[in-house]
Order: sequence, then structure tokens, then C-alpha cells
Amino acid sequence: MIRVRATFEKKGRAKYISHLDLNRCMLRTFRRSRLPIWYTEGFNPHPYYSFALALSLGFESSCEIMDFNLNEDVPFDEVRDRLNAVMPEGMRVVKVAEQVQKITAIAKAEYAFSLVSDDTDGLFEAVQNLLAQPEILIEKKTKKGIKTVDIKPDMEVLSCEKNGNSVDISMHLPAGTQTNYNPTLFMEALKLTTEIQFEPENIRRMAILCADNTVFA
Repeated sequence: MIRVRATFEKKGRAKYISHLDLNRCMLRTFRRSRLPIWYTEGFNPHPYYSFALALSLGFESSCEIMDFNLNEDVPFDEVRDRLNAVMPEGMRVVKVAEQVQKITAIAKAEYAFSLVSDDTDGLFEAVQNLLAQPEILIEKKTKKGIKTVDIKPDMEVLSCEKNGNSVDISMHLPAGTQTNYNPTLFMEALKLTTEIQFEPENIRRMAILCADNTVFA
């Protein structure tokens, strides 16, 4: 059995494919590719595959991770090409390689997004004021219910710039088996601190990272 890790893009119309539908989509993709996928054993065998991190509906990504196993040795370039030949619009495998690190090595993710407003100067000032606060408290839904969390200690802002009618932001947020944040938490916190109207656009996951900021592989 050969353990394989595929990195794929999810962009354009594909950003509206939910995580549940993504599972169904990949099931059809594997069947159509006719790759020698390893099936689970038991009463109802099915192709084994798993995703490193769920992606929120409406988010784009250039770094989604999917693990699966092969029964036969197939060149990685061929695996990529056979999957891409039957992938839905907006999804494309960019890399296929051996699984190196365990999923537990994932510690954070890099996101980029734009906040569009008629008052870019005011919105930029509101963002700066929020970032200057000693804590950024927001209610977050968890398995145990609604919990108030401070996202400030685990959030690293990489850039924040005005660009025409938008404020463009990139940041690292925790991800993995313990804590998972996404940019909507920051946007919700911003809405609580300003009356300036804005709309998020182009929310993208740019990288999945380990604790030392190296790319997860």
C-alpha cells in the first residue's frame, strides 16, 4: 500500500461546494479516474481518503490537502493528471507526493481577504484600532456550545493595506486538531467595534503550516 498526499486548488464556483459535498465529489472523481485506490475493509468497502482541514463554504484555497492510499505503484504525475482529467470545474490537483508529516503537525493556516467599503479610510482606521486592542473577544460556536474566546494571542497579522475601495489583509490563524479559527471571527469582531459598512471578498486559504511556519507536507 502506497500512502499518497495530494494538494489541490478549490476556486471559482468550487468554493460553493460544501465539505460534505466535497466528500461525494471526490468519491465520484476516484471512481472515474480508475486509479488503483485502496478500499476500506468490512461489510461496506469504500475508497479511503481524508482531508487535512475542512474549508468554510465560500472560501477559496490553493493548498487543500487530501490523503489516500494506492494498491499499486503509479507515477505521481500520472496520478495528478488522471485526477485532473475528471475533477469538477474550479478544482485542480497541483501536487502529488508521498505523505511525509502526520496531520497532527498542522498548527496554523495563512489566509488572505479583502474588506470592501465606501469608506476605506475609516475602515482602515477601524481595523488598526481593533488590532491595537489588548484582546479581541468574540463568541465562537464549539462542540460544547457558544464560548467567548480571545483570538488576539493566536492571530498574527502579516499585512494590512488600503487598496482602492478595499482593505486587504493577510494573517496566520491557528488550525489543526486543537484550535481552529478562520477570518470570519475577525470580521465579526470588527463589526462589533465600528459602524462602517463593509463586505468581505476573496477569502482565500493560502498555506497550511506547521508550528515553525514551514509548509505542511
